[in-house]
This record gives sequence, C-alpha cells and structure tokens, in this order.
Amino acid sequence: MNLMYRSTRDSKNRVTASQAVLQGLSPDGGLFVPESMPVLTKSMEELSGMDYREIAYEVMKLFLTDYTEEELKDCINKAYDSKFDTPEIAPLKKGSEAYYLELFHGSTIAFKDMALSILPHLLTKAAKKNNVKEDIVILTATSGDTGKAALAGFADVPGTKIIVFYPKDGVSSVQEKQMVTQKGDNTYVVGIKGNFDDAQTGVKLMFNDKELADRLKQSGYLFSSANSINIGRLVPQIVYYVYTYATLYKKKQIEPGEKINFIVPTGNFGNILAAYYAKQIGVPVNQLICASNENKVLFDFFQTGRYDKNRPFVLTESPSMDILVSSNLERLIYHIADGDSDKTAQLMKALTTQGVYDITDSMKLNLKGFLGGWASAEETRAAIDREFKESGYVIDTHTAVAASVYHDYVINTKDQTKSVIVSTASPYKFSKSVLEALHTENVPEDDYEQALILKQVSKTVIPNAVEEIRTAPVVHKRVCETAEMQRVVKEILKII
Repeated sequence: MNLMYRSTRDSKNRVTASQAVLQGLSPDGGLFVPESMPVLTKSMEELSGMDYREIAYEVMKLFLTDYTEEELKDCINKAYDSKFDTPEIAPLKKGSEAYYLELFHGSTIAFKDMALSILPHLLTKAAKKNNVKEDIVILTATSGDTGKAALAGFADVPGTKIIVFYPKDGVSSVQEKQMVTQKGDNTYVVGIKGNFDDAQTGVKLMFNDKELADRLKQSGYLFSSANSINIGRLVPQIVYYVYTYATLYKKKQIEPGEKINFIVPTGNFGNILAAYYAKQIGVPVNQLICASNENKVLFDFFQTGRYDKNRPFVLTESPSMDILVSSNLERLIYHIADGDSDKTAQLMKALTTQGVYDITDSMKLNLKGFLGGWASAEETRAAIDREFKESGYVIDTHTAVAASVYHDYVINTKDQTKSVIVSTASPYKFSKSVLEALHTENVPEDDYEQALILKQVSKTVIPNAVEEIRTAPVVHKRVCETAEMQRVVKEILKII
C-alpha cells in the first residue's frame, strides 16, 4: 500500500512520495509530511548485519513506497559509491564523552552529501514516473553546505538545471570557493547581499509565485527544491540514525532496546527532524538534544514554546547554523499539533506577518524527548580544544557547538545514557577557526596552508574536496540584491 504525503498547511493536499519529491514545496506553501508513520520491518539484529546501502533500502522503502525495489536500489547504489572516501559511508568514532557520527566523508566534506548524493536520482526517476516533460530547475538557498552538495549532485544531470543563492558574506572561504568553482553547464551560483534567511525567503517567494510558474511552464521548465524542505532530502537522512544504532548494536556497545541520546548541531532543523523520524519508526532514542549557536532561536523555542525570529542576526564561526527561520520546524509543529494543518498554517502565517508565534500547552507536552542547548563562540572554541586535549580527535566548529552543549548537559543532568554527537562537517572546511581554537600561532590566511597545518596537528589526510579547489578557476561571479533574485532567475533561464 502506498504511503501518501499531506501538506502541513492543508491536509486536503495529498500526493504520492514521488510527487512530493518532485514538487518540493506544496502549492499552499506547506511542507509534505507522511500521512502515517511506518515502522521498521527488520529487527535490529537483522539490521546490524547489513551495510549502509542495505540499511538505506530498508528505511527508504518504508517512506518512498511508489518507487520500485529496482528503482530505489539503483538510486542508492549510484549515490553511496566511490565518491565517499570510506566504505562505511558514515563511520562512528569514540570521543572523550560521546561517539561522533562522521557525516562528512562525501565529495563536499559535509553532511549534506548524505542526502544530496541521492536526491538527483530520486528526482529524475520521479519525473519519469509522473510523465514530466519539462526540464527541472532546482532552486535553492544555502547557508554554506547545501549549495555545494546540491551543485555536485546535479552537475550535468540531464533534464535539470540548478540555481543556488548564498549569502555573499555569510559563508566560510572554503564553502564559497567550493561553490563558485563548480563545473557543469547546468549549474548557476549567485551571491546575495543579505543573510541566509533573506536568500531562503526569496526562494520561497518564487516557489509560491503562480505567474512565474506559468511563465516557466511556457518556457519548458518546472521548479523543484534541493533544500531540506524536500522530503527527498529528509528521508535519506533518517537512514544514518538507524545505521548508527545498528552499528552500536553490532559492536556490542549497547544492549538490545537500550536507548541512546543524539546531539545534533541545528540550523534549518532538517537533520534533527530526521532523528525524530528515526525514533518514530523504531530506533530506541532517549533524548534528542538540539544544539544552537548564538542564533539561539530554537533553544528559546524549546525553553518557552515561543518561536521569535525578531532578534539580531549573528554571524558566527559555525555559519551553516546562522539561521533565524528554521524551515523544517514546521513539520515538527504539524506533528505536535496532532496533524492539525489549520493550526500549523495559522502559526506559520503569524511567523510571516509578525515574526513570532506561541504553541499551545498540549503541543508543548508533545515536545517531550526534545531538549535545547546553545554554545557561545568562546564555548565552541573551548569544546574543540577540550576534545583534542582529551582524545586527540579534531572536530569542526558546528560539531563543537553540539559537543559543548552535550558537555554542559552531562554536568547538569548526570545522565549516563550512551550518546552520539552528529558531526556535520570536516574540520578542514573550517581550518582557520579550528586552528585558532587549538591555540595555533601565526595561522596563515591561505586556505591550503591552513589545511597543511591542520594535517600535521590532526594526523589526518587532507580531503580531496580541499585539494580540488586549490587550483580550480572561479566560474560563477554573479552577485545581486535580495530584491533582484527573481530577475536573475529569469535572466539565467532566458524567460525575461
């Protein structure tokens, strides 16, 4: 039986999984969520004997029910191949206080590779399934990592174009270089004079513009999204939480049914939402700890039940988390409202018009199992230094936010539950910040020289992603004001 998807803002909007992947965003502006939550059909004993690809199939078949076994396995095998530098795909490493789930072994050395390696294959199969004749235009906003991972995934994929908007002064030097040096005749990168929330809002406005959609269709194009608002991004992320538990079980680090904590550095809320979905389908989870940097809108939400984006935007050394509008939280709001799409739509309208909303007491009760924490810049640097001193393991600035939050959590709660910190990026992506946190003197300005020093310090190999951009020419030079985003898209697609 097919699992159908509903919009968070109008439950009458029902689509199949492949249609949800294709559309990205519901026409009413809502996000697609599964009508019911499936459960794992294999025991943890069985899953522990499988590799990453096999577990991916066991998880994804539950959510993407209108894809055939052959189609899903083809997508999985094309995604999780030699572009990952380890056969484990997502290794688990033991740190001083917790395990680290390394999600940065793909071609762009960040966790977005885990989902964006497979999304192009899911999307092109969805287009064939639904008899789509138009070329698909992937329109996306990035706070740093999604952009490069999406560009790499969609580069030269037939029948697609991809346009990525990023905050010109709001990503790391390595992140920007990775994007602006991207090859591919169908790839376009645009820096905007604004922050990530401005970029994301501009993209959403274009998705909801009916007149623009009509003009696109007349020109042979159809918009879709590679952001984590696309259910085709979210479902592959559930996999690595199941895989993590199965790996700990296999290594006899946990007893059957023993609950574990996940600590997730969080910006747009997709990664931790995938952990929540993993819990719903049967992974034994104790606490989901949402770790924020100084843009702590999510921490305040979990503390008070009020989501308030009306606050100063802080540029930090963990730029992928510099977000004040966490789009995927809308899915959680829908779930804790017990599937009330009218209530969800009302709260999202309040966020758009007033920048703030309050959830009800019953919704607060449904947040049981979630905790929020945040780390300042100083605490983040201290976490990098502490982990290296205690275990010799080097973590990046985003992972360090989660490590700091977890360190405080253990001190305050004395909770001895086995815990996994989700490591979302390679330290080489933020070499300068990491080296400074480790009190390295005279850190050079050149990215590659920084990487060479980090190699000596960490005793690890410089990833291919860093080696590649060293001499790669800049091919994308567009920069625009936020208000010009739609004009730039029309220009790129030649529909002015």
